[in-house]
Amino acid sequence: MEKNKVPECVGIIIDGNRRFAKAHGGLPWEGHEAGYQKTKEVLRWLRDAGVKHIIAYAFSTENWKRPEIEVSFLMKLIERVLAHELDWAKEDGIKIKIIGDTSRFSLSMQKTLREAEVATASNDKITLGIALNYGGRAEILRAVNEAVKIGNSVDEVEFSKLLYTKDFPDPDVIIRTSGEQRLSNFLPWQSVYGELFFIKKMFPDLAKEDIDSVLAEYGERDRRRGK
Repeated sequence: MEKNKVPECVGIIIDGNRRFAKAHGGLPWEGHEAGYQKTKEVLRWLRDAGVKHIIAYAFSTENWKRPEIEVSFLMKLIERVLAHELDWAKEDGIKIKIIGDTSRFSLSMQKTLREAEVATASNDKITLGIALNYGGRAEILRAVNEAVKIGNSVDEVEFSKLLYTKDFPDPDVIIRTSGEQRLSNFLPWQSVYGELFFIKKMFPDLAKEDIDSVLAEYGERDRRRGK
């Protein structure tokens, strides 16, 4: 693939972990564990292809509506990974940034999220944005209220600086697994010119050839951005 055809930023809507577990006779949280292991693989595949930024939709503002036992496991999984299992991020040169409203998390969770960002801040191979308690509409409303506080009118560039993703370029590619074909409140402002790819496989079933296929098709698309 030509260097200038490699997407600078890829957004991933992680979907299908629970259905993967059910299909294999497991419990929902076993699917989330499998999804975590797959995330590490996908990061390496994209990094090796030359992608510099990834934004992974890990937990939405709507996911709080799931069964309490499942939400509790997810919180423990995220905290465990970011507190005790960051060797893979350091080895692979992954810088972690948290995207979303973290105020709803426990104080220990908030501390873990901050420490993960600090611990990986010097990594420079690829930046991973983990969208936690993230909702696109809530993000835009938050930015609007921030703009009102500033008191001056803002253009698109200045408005983008008020978003959670201020340190990321807009995604060139958005991938959603599990066969669902919608964005589900993921990066509505940032995704306006993103190329959409919907994969039928559940997220833990993803293979390197699936990612390679997306990148190859992206390289063939003519991105005019309205021109």
